[in-house]
Parts: sequence; structure tokens; C-alpha cells
Amino acid sequence: MVNKKIIETNFREVIMPILNNRMRSIVAWTAYPVVIILALSLYQLLLNNTPYSAKIIAYIPVVFGAAIITFLESYFPYRDEWTPEISDVGNDLTFMVFIQIVLPKLLSFLFASTLLSYLQTKDIFLKGFWPHQFPPFIQAILMLFIADLFRYWLHRAAHEWDPLWRLHAVHHSPHKLYWVNVGRFHPLDKALQFLLDAFPFIIVGVSEEVLSIYFVFYAINGFFQHCNINLRLGFLNYLISGPELHRWHHSILIRESNRNYGNNLIVWDLIFGTWFLPKEKSVDGLGLKNRQYPLDFASQIRTPFIKGLDKQQG
Repeated sequence: MVNKKIIETNFREVIMPILNNRMRSIVAWTAYPVVIILALSLYQLLLNNTPYSAKIIAYIPVVFGAAIITFLESYFPYRDEWTPEISDVGNDLTFMVFIQIVLPKLLSFLFASTLLSYLQTKDIFLKGFWPHQFPPFIQAILMLFIADLFRYWLHRAAHEWDPLWRLHAVHHSPHKLYWVNVGRFHPLDKALQFLLDAFPFIIVGVSEEVLSIYFVFYAINGFFQHCNINLRLGFLNYLISGPELHRWHHSILIRESNRNYGNNLIVWDLIFGTWFLPKEKSVDGLGLKNRQYPLDFASQIRTPFIKGLDKQQG
């Protein structure tokens, strides 16, 4: 009986911490690439074996990725204090639905489709500007690099030019990071992003399949960027704009937050000198210098038009 108690105590106090640490290490180093690969593979599997269109199928791997990330946030958090309150999640889901799902569809219909129809009536065809003969995944990679170059400069301008910062401050207002608040953008900020990372590619006739591959990666990488999971990307931090880099971008300190502008990739930050990932140090506070900046959906739609609320980070 005594030996059994000793064994149970040793298992609980010695073995379990070792197993937990080992599991945390495995998750930290493998979760990102495994989920991205599984999601893209699931997309291709569904595309090849179902009658549905690519743009409908694309939502399935995105939901799959969100579900896994939610689970990992619960069991392997980067910081316990970043666990969101119910009210936080409610606001963020409102942003997610209206700003990330409804608004892009509306913009695509109102601007991209309308302009494309107009150009066709005038016998103006822009499809020759895009290498449609390349395999879809190669086209998606090319789109990633080009779109990220456009988004890099828009994002940098949003931090360095006050009129754009007042819109973009909405995204930097949360005091914690978790995957759902990736969608927290002012609608005017999101519209500007659409003009650079989707609109040009729709106009040159990039196929629905390529746009869907881009969307799957864009969405899940964005979830990971903002996730509250203890992750290590290693050498990928020189290619991908992931969570280790993006946390610094949300720092309350301006000398840290005006770095790592990459949307999906980090290569343009490396080229233009804004890559930032200090060793042996972790980010402290997040958000804006003005801690009274409103956080609810309705108020944040109005905040860019109220002078003084959008104080830059400290």
C-alpha cells in the first residue's frame, strides 16, 4: 500500500510535469505547420471530391482550423491572463461576421464585379497580366508575395500617417491577443485592405480556385497570428508573419509596435528593415496608450471621428 502511494505521488509530481512539458513542446513546434498543411489538404480533397464551388468549400478548412486553434488556446495558452471574457468574444465575433465576411462580399460585388463587367463591355481585358497557366498553388504563392507587398506599405502608412492610424487604432485597441480578435478592424480600414489584397487580383482574372487557396491560408495564418497559444515557429519567423512576431506589433510601446507589418509573410519587413524579434524577452503590455479607448463594436465604428481617442502607443 505504501509503495502504491509512493508510485502515485511520484507519477503525479514527477512524471506528469515531464509529460506535460513534452506535450507543450510538441504543440509549440508542430501546431502551426501541421494545421496549415491539414487545412490546405482538406481544401484540395473537398475540391476534388465534391460538386461545390471553391469559394464555398474554402470555409470548411477555415472552420476546421479555427476549431483546432480554439482547443489549443484552452489547453496550451501563451498567457493565462489573455483568456478572453464572454463580452470580449461577443464583440469580436460581431467584427468577424460583419467586417471579415459580409463586408468583403459586399465590396467584391459593388466594386470588383461591377468594374470587371464595365471593362468587358469596353473590350478591355486584363487577364494577360496574370500567369493563369501556372498551377493554382504556385499562383496563390505569387499572389501572397504581391499582395503582401501592397499590404506592407498600407500597414506601415497606417502607423505613420495620422488619418490612417485613426482607423487602424481600432485593430490595436485590445489589451490581449486571442484568435477571434483577428477580425477587429474598422470597416474603412478593411475596405482599404480589400483594395490592395483582393481587388487587383479579381480584376486581372485570378481564378476562384486560386483566390480560395489564398483565403484559406490568409484566414488560418491570421488566426495563428493573434492566437493565445505558446508556439515556436523557428526558421519560419524569417518567412511567415506568425504569432511570435505579431505580438510585438501589438505592443503598447511604439518603438516595438511600429515593426513586423507583414500580413501573411514577413519577407518585406526583412527587406525594408522593420523585422523585430528580440531574444530572451517577451512583450509586456498590449493595446493603446489611451486605456479608456472604447472596445465595443458600436463605439469603435465612431472612434476614428472623435479627436484624441486614438493616442499612439506609448
